[in-house]
Amino acid sequence: MYLSTYDIAIFAMYIIFIVALAWWVSREKPGHDKNASDYFLASKSLPWWAVGGSLIASNISAEQIVGMTGAGYDIGLSIAAYELIAAASLIIIAKYILPIYLHHNINTMPQFLEHRYGTNVRTILAIFWLGIYVFVNLTSVLWLGALAMNTVADVNIVYGLMFLGVLSVAYSLYGGLKAVAFTDIVQVVLLVLGGLVTLYVALEAVGLTFVGANASVGDGAVYLFEHARDKFDLILDEDQHGYEQLPGIWMLVGGQWIVNMAYWGFNQYIIQRALAAKNLQEAQKGICFAAYMKLFMPIIVVVPGIAAFLLAPELSETPDKAYPELLKLVPEGFRGLAFAALVAAIVSSIASMCNSISTIFTMDIYSHFRKNASQHQLVKVGRITVFVSLIIAMLTAQPLLASSKQAFQYIQEYTGFFTPGILLIFLLGMFWKKANVCSALIAAVGSFALSVLFKIFAPEIPFLNRMAIVFLICALLAVLVTLLTGKKQTEQVPCSDAASLDGQFNINPTATGVFKIADDDKALDLNGIDTATTPSFKVAGAGVFLLLIGLYVAMDF
Repeated sequence: MYLSTYDIAIFAMYIIFIVALAWWVSREKPGHDKNASDYFLASKSLPWWAVGGSLIASNISAEQIVGMTGAGYDIGLSIAAYELIAAASLIIIAKYILPIYLHHNINTMPQFLEHRYGTNVRTILAIFWLGIYVFVNLTSVLWLGALAMNTVADVNIVYGLMFLGVLSVAYSLYGGLKAVAFTDIVQVVLLVLGGLVTLYVALEAVGLTFVGANASVGDGAVYLFEHARDKFDLILDEDQHGYEQLPGIWMLVGGQWIVNMAYWGFNQYIIQRALAAKNLQEAQKGICFAAYMKLFMPIIVVVPGIAAFLLAPELSETPDKAYPELLKLVPEGFRGLAFAALVAAIVSSIASMCNSISTIFTMDIYSHFRKNASQHQLVKVGRITVFVSLIIAMLTAQPLLASSKQAFQYIQEYTGFFTPGILLIFLLGMFWKKANVCSALIAAVGSFALSVLFKIFAPEIPFLNRMAIVFLICALLAVLVTLLTGKKQTEQVPCSDAASLDGQFNINPTATGVFKIADDDKALDLNGIDTATTPSFKVAGAGVFLLLIGLYVAMDF
């Protein structure tokens, strides 16, 4: 047990404060009941700082804090590619993808798929995402979070699962996305403070241990860089440890972009924050803020792991223990702050996932079959979905993951098979007018089938390279199938449904019968979408790319 009475007191204060804050921001004006827009999209009123903070808080969880610290110990700074390429991806998404969503008033990813491909694609992908979110993402975050609490504070894993689930419900069930987004600001501040404390004590310990009793934190940083130089390589050579996970330059021109573009641009769990912004400019500023935070995260997450490589060489077989080992160095009181930061990261991710699960189920499945459902019913169903999804994840987390040596690999194994296809479906739907249902089908099926084949018959190919190869093959197949099928694909839908598709078809909503929609009719008109950005966004966006290029050049030459 690494937590003192003072640490526990600080942690308890955090719990009380975050729940109280969530309930306070969730209040409604007298006489106003929450509607679906209030609950699922925070009334589309989030300012830029709430959008950016919530994006980071939703993304960072136990696998990032504990896992990336361990990866820093084992592989080094090259693991930061996940954070650095994410920053560049966010800028691209803010400029070219987000305007499309907001122009067409898209609230969920399945809604876009219906808008572009048809109702069947929307329903199938909505069910798919629900399964992935509940049985892969939510269970993994819960399990990794409980494991982290067990490792750091000796909390029983079952009790840890229950605590994380109850805390997530306590502050997110009533208020919905608004409660999650505004409390995420506190979570991010806590996360950064906890990371800075851990970084400071780690560098101080390096200085005191290897330089001398009068060594400063700066002396520790210099010694660390000089005596663990290989750990600071951002691009690995083939003969370096970790190349199979981060395959050098190929990672930067292929797989990393597929992972990050799909995750940050076409993932309900993440993009929902930007869709809830006051307007496009606020959303873009928030995403830009998140991009700079991503550039900063390796300093407080990965570098302490490299410091642990010198301080605790006995952990070479169990690098994931680097983070709890570092917490032993944190002074009493601050240790409670660092632990609160860890739990904050876990809980914010859980709450964000639950909110996205409830949004997809309520808006893309329930409301589709109950078209006359009232706003009160939609909010009620959303809250029930949050509760049920958490119960399912808590009950299945241990059976699914207890035998897994690396839970993070569990996430990659199941989501990575579909990621190239999902990304391709959206990119073709947005930027190629000829794309049709066959394009979507071949991308989805081909992505899974090819990934399985590569996994079985060519396991030596690094995971990120495999994703890039699968993406290119699926893109070629999708184009060929589309050109062969041409305009043959049509869908018959009720006239009322056709009328509701964002005014895309000039149909009377009260009309009866069916309306035949050809795939070409669903193509997006990009000419009406304004991708112009403010001068401040252009400067900030260029700054992200310049910093990224400068960092790679400076660290590898």
